[in-house]
Amino acid sequence: MSDPMFDVVVVGAGPAGSAAALTAARAGRSVALVERGPHPGSKNVYGGVVYGRVLDELVPRWWEQMPVQRWVTRRSTMVMTDRQALTVDVRAQAWGGPPYNGATALRADLDGWLADLAQEAGAVLVPSTVATGLLRAADGTVRGVRTDRPDGELSAGVVIACDGVNSFLAKEAGLFGGRTGARHTSLGVKETLALPREVIEERFALRGRDGLDMEILGCTRGIPGGGFLYTNLDSLSVGVVVGLDGLAACGVRPEELLADLKAHPSIAPLVRGAELKEYSAHLLPEGGYDTMPELAGDGILVAGDAAAMCLAAGVWLEGVNFAIGAGMYAGRAAAEALARGDTSRSGLAGYRRLLEDSFVLADHRKLRRAPGLVFSERMQQRYPALLCDLAEEFFRVDNPRPKPGLRRLLRRGAAAHGVRLHHLLSDALTAWRSFG
Repeated sequence: MSDPMFDVVVVGAGPAGSAAALTAARAGRSVALVERGPHPGSKNVYGGVVYGRVLDELVPRWWEQMPVQRWVTRRSTMVMTDRQALTVDVRAQAWGGPPYNGATALRADLDGWLADLAQEAGAVLVPSTVATGLLRAADGTVRGVRTDRPDGELSAGVVIACDGVNSFLAKEAGLFGGRTGARHTSLGVKETLALPREVIEERFALRGRDGLDMEILGCTRGIPGGGFLYTNLDSLSVGVVVGLDGLAACGVRPEELLADLKAHPSIAPLVRGAELKEYSAHLLPEGGYDTMPELAGDGILVAGDAAAMCLAAGVWLEGVNFAIGAGMYAGRAAAEALARGDTSRSGLAGYRRLLEDSFVLADHRKLRRAPGLVFSERMQQRYPALLCDLAEEFFRVDNPRPKPGLRRLLRRGAAAHGVRLHHLLSDALTAWRSFG
């Protein structure tokens, strides 16, 4: 083939793609950043939590620039049944100052900001363009992408596929080895609900730019998954995430689950009077470490959702920070391979080493058993009811009868919900291995 048009073509201007483009451009490489939408973030209505510490390495003093809705100073985990709720609520005002623990942000703003940084570093944004396939050299090495533009071939030394959960480029490159991801894919549905800023701050006990991140278990009629509620500046993001297989088997529409959640006695007062601004649905890869594809091939790397780098581990629901980290290391590995003149699979192997040495694969490897535990039938159905009953009975004042002890309540609750002692021990051991 003739000389490539670009050193690196990045497909997808989400957090992973823009971080890859920014890193490669800063390394002096010519970069094309291909985006399907008319502008970065245009396809997303995400209002979620970003854990931004990964940006320390990419954008010094990022907290002075990043488009933040609220800094997360409260994190809550709620388990619920249709008539009960038990919440662990952590507030830390230190999280409201540098270096910060997390922030709520809107993807349209976040993606645009990161893509602007990549362009300032020299990357060329190619919007409203779909990458339709891979260009290959005679030996099969990836050498660019085809697009839906009439003159749309973009040749490159390295392609970085950040094209989302259904990465057609990674599949075409054979990085998934024939596996299909439906079994480990979830559907997230979310509403953005408008409320005046002062109402949000009063209802959620917040001040200034303080914010709340709430994750919920037991709100999906037993379908493997969970729910969430995040506070933005003058809106709430509320939604559920459920496994595709479980959703199909139950014959329930996802909007019914979301309506259930908003009507729950613990949630209804929080969303009362809110006006629906937007509704969205999005597929998420939630199988974790064991479902990731090969991360490098001859002339190609894969990052972000395209590489199943989303973590659903109960108290940890993360994706954007892994995407930014993976994109940053993909851009770095691509630049280093180009400098050595070796963009073969082995020449790009530094990408995996960088990920292994970072939080991206270290956290996924440590929590590789967590998705199986979190999505198990006991964790989804039996434990929320057991914990809610246990708390209800423990805090019930039932004079003049003597108070039962916690051990007796636990035995009684476990028997009522079909939880055996060896189940508790087994799940506790798995949780300890994952989170301990």
